Amino acid sequence: MTDSRTLLRLLSWLSPVFPIGGFAYSAGLEQVVDDAMVTNATTLRDWLEVLLSNGAQWNDAVLFAASWGADGDKSIVKDLCDLAEALAGSPERHREMLDQGQAFVSASRHWVDLDLLPKRPALPVAIGVACRTSNICVEAGLVAYLHAFVSSQMQAAIRLSVMGQDGATRLLAELEQPVLSVARRAASATLEDLGSATISAEIGSMKHESLQPRLFLS
Repeated sequence: MTDSRTLLRLLSWLSPVFPIGGFAYSAGLEQVVDDAMVTNATTLRDWLEVLLSNGAQWNDAVLFAASWGADGDKSIVKDLCDLAEALAGSPERHREMLDQGQAFVSASRHWVDLDLLPKRPALPVAIGVACRTSNICVEAGLVAYLHAFVSSQMQAAIRLSVMGQDGATRLLAELEQPVLSVARRAASATLEDLGSATISAEIGSMKHESLQPRLFLS
């Protein structure tokens, strides 16, 4: 589908109010803010651009595309979920990915049957399969998925007092092109293109387990 129904479905699935619990996670942002690595809108923009192009979010995009390309093959989809778990760099990242994946399958049952997925699938794999099941173009799905991640980070940044709402909307505009570029690149990527080089983000995710007090689960 490339019509208005596609847009509406993606808006529903990747809305901040879709019940997957995304508001409870910061993907490690809370820790790097505490460490003063991200202090304002400019440093947040740089942080997110690197995550999208070279971090865990790039791997998620590749796994999304591979899941879409699996065309409903249950064994391939399971292998991709296993691979996603293996790529998780910390327990928090692992829980965030699986808990939201499980919640997505439950909430999306009103649109699609995702029984071919494991009980607790990785989130990018679950959404990739859902898009293929609904005949949603892989690149459109990736754009929506990555935009949802960026939007979630904006919400977390506001709650962490990194910036206000005006700063968040400015960053959403500035990150449009990076999101489009990464989605386009991931749509034609293979599993051989997996790989990340964001060591500070991985360390931040691991350190967050002991951060007190904290607002987020990751």
